[in-house]
Amino acid sequence: MKKRRLFFLLPILFCLTSCADAIRSELNADALKDKLIPSWASFVIQLAALLVLILIVIVFAYKPIKKIINKRKDYIENEIKEAEKSKATWQENELKSKETVLASNRTAADIVAEAKANAEVERQKILDQAAKDAEKMKKDAENDIARMEVEAQEQIKKEMVAVALDASKELLGREVTSEDNNRLLEEFIEDIKK
Repeated sequence: MKKRRLFFLLPILFCLTSCADAIRSELNADALKDKLIPSWASFVIQLAALLVLILIVIVFAYKPIKKIINKRKDYIENEIKEAEKSKATWQENELKSKETVLASNRTAADIVAEAKANAEVERQKILDQAAKDAEKMKKDAENDIARMEVEAQEQIKKEMVAVALDASKELLGREVTSEDNNRLLEEFIEDIKK
């Protein structure tokens, strides 16, 4: 790199030294005329030197710098493309995650709704079963009450018969037959009913 810099400085130094020599020489009219209007040979040589200098600058400075710039440009373009791909991937992943969250929210809402529905069905079953059990218990109680009432009436009839028999034995002073017993029993029941 140092050699390239030195190589670029050589033409500049050459021009400076040629200008210094011109200033030192005598300033006469012919010399001034020759310096202001150069000869064709000098012009061609300086033009050739300029073209060589331009060629050297193109070969050693412009092309390498252009290559470096193109590499940097390609690198930046690749980085931009990768960034765009990453951004697209990120946006796609974000969209997927939002969809996943929405789906899980919907699923959770469905599960809650289903649980509520199941709980309501179970509650209704329990209430229906409790109503059936209560109705059954009520019927059983009514049946028990009716049976106990019938038993109590039978018991009362038996006791009444027994009391009536005892009373009739004492009144009549003799043993009562079953016919007498039945007749007395029916009379006593009719008296009670009245």
